[in-house]
Amino acid sequence: MLSDLNMWNKIGRVVMRLSERLDINMEKAFELFYTSKTCENLHDPQMGLYLLGDNCIVDELIEEIRSRHS
Repeated sequence: MLSDLNMWNKIGRVVMRLSERLDINMEKAFELFYTSKTCENLHDPQMGLYLLGDNCIVDELIEEIRSRHS
């Protein structure tokens, strides 16, 4: 599992990339991230999502968001 500092850095990068990809402000990106199953999975060591690259996590998050709205 990542240290708290590394996890915060990873979350920051994921949210920044999400903001860029969806062309939304950072506040909205944080809201989308923290209310997602992806966020929950990222914090679960058994899921191992923290081992994936930032872009892969963003892709998964965007897919989750799209599936919620379809």
